[in-house]
Amino acid sequence: MSAMRGTVMRGTTKHVTEFPGLGRWHRAASHTRGGSVGDMRAVGPEERLVRLTVSAVDRQSLIRDRVHSEGSVTVDQLVSVLRVSRMTVHRDLDVLEAEGVLRKVRGGATALRSNLFESDFPFRLTASVAAKEAIGRAAARFVEGGQAVICDESTTTMAALRAIDASEAITVITNCFPTMQYVNESTKHRLIGLGGDYVTRYQAFLGIICEQEIANIYADVLLASCSAVRGGSTYHQDQQIVAVKRAMIRSAPTRLLLLDSSKVDVGALYHLGEIRDFTHLITDDGTPETFLDQVREGGLEVVVAPVRDNSAQARD
Repeated sequence: MSAMRGTVMRGTTKHVTEFPGLGRWHRAASHTRGGSVGDMRAVGPEERLVRLTVSAVDRQSLIRDRVHSEGSVTVDQLVSVLRVSRMTVHRDLDVLEAEGVLRKVRGGATALRSNLFESDFPFRLTASVAAKEAIGRAAARFVEGGQAVICDESTTTMAALRAIDASEAITVITNCFPTMQYVNESTKHRLIGLGGDYVTRYQAFLGIICEQEIANIYADVLLASCSAVRGGSTYHQDQQIVAVKRAMIRSAPTRLLLLDSSKVDVGALYHLGEIRDFTHLITDDGTPETFLDQVREGGLEVVVAPVRDNSAQARD
């Protein structure tokens, strides 16, 4: 078993088991002193016995990292890497599904969105950076010094905010915790944080308290996205997100919809509103021209941002 290495320590054999791809945070050490212990297996020519132990937290951390980096995993892969039973893998997947990290599919799990499931914030944040940055740069041109800008919890909106000069004298209003951290630690912008019920998978504050706070604010510009567009309507998988976005739409006269081409002509469970609820559409150059013409006919100003790396599609 090439993944194992052992060292002898005065009658005690210590085996450190390293799981491929886990790094130094995911190691299980086992000590045996004579005799046999349950759940043992023979290793190497000396038939040493080792006990493979790894905590549920470490297993789930591995699964989370792998599904974020690869988009999906299979049960067979996880059984092989973690050296646990299929039942244990399924239990770990159930925990992560309940946390909104992934959704279980036949034979494994995926972090990719569906009609009912929106990918969590960490997965969306690291996906398709080039496309998000292109849309973000185009959106940043609509923000001027002295303005109040309200931002939703989407990662494309964060890309737009990062494209704005960090020394610009603007006020940022947001319910997104990572955006709050960025503004506070890396810019000279004024920050107004919206509270409410914190939802870890979105890393955002939602609920009635958040909606009420938005109702008491009027901004100059809204930067927002959605999960899907079908026909002339916008959609999202989570009704809490829908309620907060609707409140934000009512809070600003200039409303920018940041939408990458992968979201066109797909669906999500809850109806958010209409494209015409926004004043501008900013998208990438993979969006069908027929859709863009339809949007223009609806009265929106359309900006198409060229993507420097067309190999990836942006996610909200």
